[in-house]
Amino acid sequence: MGELENMVVVVTGASSGIGAATAEAVVGSGASVVLGARRVDRLEQMVERLGPDKALAVATDVKRPEDSRRLVAEAVKRFGRVNAFVANAGIGIYGSVLSHSDEEYANMMDVNFAGTVWGVRAALPAILDSGGGDVVIVASVAGLRGGGHESVYAGTKFAQVGFAGALDREFREKGVRVTSICPAAVDTEFALGTGRNAGDPWLKDVLQAADVAHAIVTVLGQPRHVHTTQWAMWSMAEQS
Repeated sequence: MGELENMVVVVTGASSGIGAATAEAVVGSGASVVLGARRVDRLEQMVERLGPDKALAVATDVKRPEDSRRLVAEAVKRFGRVNAFVANAGIGIYGSVLSHSDEEYANMMDVNFAGTVWGVRAALPAILDSGGGDVVIVASVAGLRGGGHESVYAGTKFAQVGFAGALDREFREKGVRVTSICPAAVDTEFALGTGRNAGDPWLKDVLQAADVAHAIVTVLGQPRHVHTTQWAMWSMAEQS
């Protein structure tokens, strides 16, 4: 039996990168997974790979609160409950605060922070109905100390970390553990064309999506009396 046997885990941003790696890792540890993302074709390919008995795809735009509610409702309809929600969907735009359009910054704030809030608001009632569980928010080390040329992105990540801390204080006594996962650079499709380029040599030395997925599975698999509130992680090759 896997360490997450019989759990039902909902993951946003599940069509690639950390989200896809997390979906594979939780199924490999015995859980069922509900995949939320906009790219339904990729989600359907993942369901085929993971097994339709263990995975469900639901088209989800995290900027739309009704999509998050539908994502959770479909999870409950299919599997009967939700034990954990992983708020992973996010986008990055790097550069000076003066470099990008109003629309680009608004989109980043809507996806990264508002999208997290909508998902958590949708998932918490189902988690509470299941007797408690986990909320995992995939933030960033940028949410612990912002760097140059990422001020708006860092602001959205600071917001996620603060939101996670406040949620923990509100829901811990109700049996809900809230954890923020804060990785440094990860070699994924993230920010390609908005600050990163595919094939950049430095990406080969940073974290892999599977590394972050391992952290998430570890958090979810802890005994219920153990609680990791925040997990910051870097590649050994990257300055912290």
